[in-house]
Amino acid sequence: MSAPSLKKPVVTEREARQVAEAAREQDWRKPSFAKELFLGRFRLDLIHPHPLPADEAVRRGEQFLAKLHEFCETRIDGALIEREARIPDEVVRGLKELGALGMKIDPKYGGLGLTQVYYNKALALVGSASPAIGVLLSAHQSIGVPQPLKLFGTDEQKQRFLPRCARTDISAFLLTEPDVGSDPARLATSAVPDGEDYVLDGVKLWTTNGVVADLLVVMARVPRSEGHKGGITAFVVEADSPGITVENRNAFMGLRGIENGVTRFHQVRVPAANRVGPEGAGLKIALTTLNTGRLSLPASCVAAGKWSLKIAREWTAAREQWGKPVAHHEAVGAKISFIAATTFALEAVLDLSSQMADEDRNDIRIEGALAKLIASEMGWRMADELVQIRGGRGFETADSLAARGERAVPAEQVLRDLRINRIFEGSTEIMHLLIAREAVDAHLSVAGDLIDPDKSLQDKARAGANAGVFYAKWLPKLVAGPGQLPNSYTEFKHEVDLSPHLRYVERHARKLARSTFYAMSRWQGRMETKQGFLGRIVDIGAELFAMSAACVRAELLRSRGEHGREAYQLADVFCRQSRIRVEELFTRLWSNTDDLDRKVVKGVLAGTYEWLEQGIVDPSGEGPWIADTTPGPSAHENVHRPIA
Repeated sequence: MSAPSLKKPVVTEREARQVAEAAREQDWRKPSFAKELFLGRFRLDLIHPHPLPADEAVRRGEQFLAKLHEFCETRIDGALIEREARIPDEVVRGLKELGALGMKIDPKYGGLGLTQVYYNKALALVGSASPAIGVLLSAHQSIGVPQPLKLFGTDEQKQRFLPRCARTDISAFLLTEPDVGSDPARLATSAVPDGEDYVLDGVKLWTTNGVVADLLVVMARVPRSEGHKGGITAFVVEADSPGITVENRNAFMGLRGIENGVTRFHQVRVPAANRVGPEGAGLKIALTTLNTGRLSLPASCVAAGKWSLKIAREWTAAREQWGKPVAHHEAVGAKISFIAATTFALEAVLDLSSQMADEDRNDIRIEGALAKLIASEMGWRMADELVQIRGGRGFETADSLAARGERAVPAEQVLRDLRINRIFEGSTEIMHLLIAREAVDAHLSVAGDLIDPDKSLQDKARAGANAGVFYAKWLPKLVAGPGQLPNSYTEFKHEVDLSPHLRYVERHARKLARSTFYAMSRWQGRMETKQGFLGRIVDIGAELFAMSAACVRAELLRSRGEHGREAYQLADVFCRQSRIRVEELFTRLWSNTDDLDRKVVKGVLAGTYEWLEQGIVDPSGEGPWIADTTPGPSAHENVHRPIA
């Protein structure tokens, strides 16, 4: 071979940040509503009037949804999938025949060519029947082979692989490793050039669809050598290639039917023609794919919200306590109101972000990330509230309820199934950091050298001058705006008046930008370590985005005569609830326990509080915290089982 196998990389924090920074999309060629929001500019014109899909896209989408709805009702037994922890092969074959594997694939490659809007509606529908099936389809199309090839593949690669993905072949995305999660700079799987091939060695963890996949997108590190730039690189790999072993089918607290595994590569030969993009472009391909790929998770959360609302309505009307239905007790009614208003807002965020992705007029990298962030957090809260509303029945399994003669309502299952969304495709904590990095991009563009310890005094002086010019123009614009004028946004004033909420968003977008500037002035280069502050900044932006989307959706429905009055009511309630959360977040920007928390953490790690752990037994089993991933042949049985 032309180069030795790679050892596990050892990288500093700074090197890890540099790798992540290099993978970012550096330029903003298109407008972004959310980016402008974080800069204190409320660009309502970018989302209102609400963009709409073309008539043909609607016809095609509705036609498929009708077929999928019938399939879900007649062919999918969600309780069976939960009980047996496996999607029946005949169900997967039926989805293939329906064309569900190719919802997002262009018809010229045998796909259905659905828009992002209708793709998400389909995921919500099938996910309501079985969340495991929703995951199977979204992992295959949102981050599996079809999306990277659509964005970065050659014509020849598209011709070879997309027809297979559209009808017969299931795909999976392999990035995470046992010792590598959100720090890809430490990626250890290697792809060593050897003639016209690359030779892959390494272990991948949590490979959703990996157990049943026919095609894999694998991220591996190519060593730098003569004629090879090297770096993390993407490859399409045949799942039945010699040297690939699926060593384990993982089991989880929820989503029990998903085919998620551990995959080992030992001397796996992959043709150079299967490399997606140039060497070193793998992380950029992964991150770009996720810009729209993340929208599949809000779809599942919206579906869960709709179901939670249905069950809450039916149950609280039937269940009586102290002489009246429990829905009429204020403590329960507040939970129902939260579920209804939040479901409306999350669907507004999802549809708006998806339609903007379809139109391709806007850069939605922040919108997609915000949608994933707020939907995963609020979806979990809605499911938790449903369990509370159901009481002991919410904690009881559907099978147990049925066994004693009651309706089999799987509230506890939905709670378990939704929990992973706060971790999948970027945990809430990582999403806070990713979004915060994009939100402060304008500041770093003009003042980055000023706070970079490695820059020379000359570079710092130049950055200081540039920053002075930028802030001299920018800061005065944050003082006043339309949000202070009582007649602003009056087109949203009808029987219910939403204009005060939009004025609130405009004012607080400016306040958010001022707060970010104050923090950068105060902490400068230490800003990136203030993760608590940055997380709250992002959460405020997510709430303002959701309020905006809810108001715009309500006006769209009113203008079309589709439950406009009720939509305005729901938007109003959501905005009032959101404003309470925003006020709390603004208070916690400067009044919090972040410094004290850091001291406690140091004490915990030093063993200062170890006495507090006494009086228990630890039920954990023996074994290392992280499994050994030394390259080499597998010692396990191959549990790979493609579905013909």
